[in-house]
Amino acid sequence: MVKKVLTNKVWTVSILFSISLVLYGIDFTLFGNLREISNSFLGNLAFLPIYIIVVTLLFERVLRERERQSLMRKLNMVIGVFFSEFGNRLLKELSAHVVGKEELKNRLHITGSWKEQDFAAALEHLRKSNIRISIDSASLPCLKQFMTDKRSFLLSLLENQNLLEHENFTDLLWAAFHITEELQARESFDHIPPSDLEHINGDIRRVFGHLIREWVLYMHHLKEDYPYLFSLAVRLNPMIDSPDPVVY
Repeated sequence: MVKKVLTNKVWTVSILFSISLVLYGIDFTLFGNLREISNSFLGNLAFLPIYIIVVTLLFERVLRERERQSLMRKLNMVIGVFFSEFGNRLLKELSAHVVGKEELKNRLHITGSWKEQDFAAALEHLRKSNIRISIDSASLPCLKQFMTDKRSFLLSLLENQNLLEHENFTDLLWAAFHITEELQARESFDHIPPSDLEHINGDIRRVFGHLIREWVLYMHHLKEDYPYLFSLAVRLNPMIDSPDPVVY
């Protein structure tokens, strides 16, 4: 196989070299000015390194951009699986304990008519907001069960090497995995001291902050690249009280 590729390259170089000789021969036959041909050849040869530099840089840039786009497509597929299997449910569970949740839900009531500026405004609101979580001890066992059931799923995502290129999403996974370990480490939440409950709420707030931002970005991605997936995602929006997949 290697020998065949090498033979093909030799043939390609030979053909190109032969074409060049033929063209120079035609030039000499028609005009008979060897000195001008020599000057032209040396001039082109002098610029050859510059041609190589320009072509190499442009080609490298195109390749890097194609690789980046390919990687982002793969990452968005993984992110889609994350929200389908885990993120949407977690978002719905945690949003119920947000202080002032109605305002947040109104801000993030994404519809099919949302445009670029609407997503930008939502992200800006999240950046400026000081979202607070207040979850009581009675709600922690249910959250613990859900997070524990998804522990293997989180671990499988953390093992995905491609996600190392997406720092913000990796931070979300680590935050989710951390709160899972925090909840698993406690056998019971009965008589939990206020200081420990405050600590858990802080960890949950960290998860929710990462989660809600990545969700908005993912919805924006669907809107731009996969309208049919975006349509279903809008109908199943975890930030509305009664999501319904039925199209009316």
